[in-house]
Amino acid sequence: MLHLSRLTSLALTIALVIGAPLAFAAQPAPAVAPAGTAATTKAPLPLEELRTFAEVMDRIKAAYVEPVDDKTLLENAIKGMLSNLDPHSAYLGPEDFAELQESTSGEFGGLGIEVGAEDGFIKVVSPIDDTPASKAGIQAGDFIVKINGQPTRGQSMTEAVDKMRGKIGEKITLTLVRDGGTPFDVTLARAIIQVKSVKAQLLESGYGYIRITQFQVKTGDEVSKALAKLRKDNGKKLNGIILDLRNNPGGVLQAAVEVVDHFITKGLIVYTKGRIANSELRFSATGKDESEAVPMVALINGGSASASEIVAGALQDQKRAVVMGTTSFGKGSVQTVLPLNNERALKITTALYYTPNGRSIQAQGIVPDIEVRKAKITTEQDSEYFKEADLQGHLGNGNGGADKPTGSGGKPKVMPQDDDYQLAQALSLLKGLSITSGR
Repeated sequence: MLHLSRLTSLALTIALVIGAPLAFAAQPAPAVAPAGTAATTKAPLPLEELRTFAEVMDRIKAAYVEPVDDKTLLENAIKGMLSNLDPHSAYLGPEDFAELQESTSGEFGGLGIEVGAEDGFIKVVSPIDDTPASKAGIQAGDFIVKINGQPTRGQSMTEAVDKMRGKIGEKITLTLVRDGGTPFDVTLARAIIQVKSVKAQLLESGYGYIRITQFQVKTGDEVSKALAKLRKDNGKKLNGIILDLRNNPGGVLQAAVEVVDHFITKGLIVYTKGRIANSELRFSATGKDESEAVPMVALINGGSASASEIVAGALQDQKRAVVMGTTSFGKGSVQTVLPLNNERALKITTALYYTPNGRSIQAQGIVPDIEVRKAKITTEQDSEYFKEADLQGHLGNGNGGADKPTGSGGKPKVMPQDDDYQLAQALSLLKGLSITSGR
């Protein structure tokens, strides 16, 4: 099954969290070559290397300080084969495979962070909204230098992940370094993570906001419902839509395709290329655009990866949306999960994906049309100016309507864009696009 998460699956499990899990029903068929098609010429067995492998195994069993059974040695050897291919290929034991399957439901246990490895440290790729990690203030780009007082440098991803996993409700202390500053501790409790992949609301009359936190099996349906709700809440056709993909680590390929399909009427969405025939897929629009072609802005940042980049890249190439924010993560590979016996599986990279214009995002990311970096918004208190309507005996408005004296506006409702600079800029641009398009 094709999966577009950007962590190693072991890191994923810690997050217990990756941005959207594998889809076991709504995804294309596994990219697995039929028997006999993997190679046209069968290479001879590397007998010398196999002899070396057997010798190393015998030496470890005979000389290692503690007894090691064959099963442990062989499983470690398999893990080594996968872990040295690329950061996203991995061997999944029964527990890891079960957690990956559970994650498709959008509910799993953990801290609510997606992590990766960088320069020997564990790095937070993105926190998931409304989880212990996000509530504790953990941010994308933070380095986890200690877990419960134990340094993470030099540890394998598996070791770090195992330390961060544990019983629900149990507290864990992470020592973080942010922007090269002084290390600080954050203590949080593990919890069941219930991820709502889509959130929607009106920012102002006529302007809808849809945030996708990760791509799950039902994300496409949820976006369809969100669009319908926004139209209903607005009472008429919308003037514009903001699609927020910031800190979205990715997920199910098919879900990303379905989301794009809700915003375009025709054309290619994404295609994949790999060594085997089943890994070469093309996805195009079905013509069921539910957005009514209103002006659109897509927000991305360095925490937007994989499936998020597919959506942003497709909307950008199809000239459907203005992409705003900062350059995305750059994870442009597709993973296939191959179940094995004994409830185990391989997660292996089988293809690269490309935007409609043939761009590979791998290790480069999506560059926004308009770069807007994260910034703090400081609101200044407006002075209440004396107005014409305050003057005694002033004339009424010739076209009718109520007067608007000082203080008649009332206290404005606090909205998401009030303390989110990138979102505020996106809304301003969207209003401009709406005005120039005559909506």
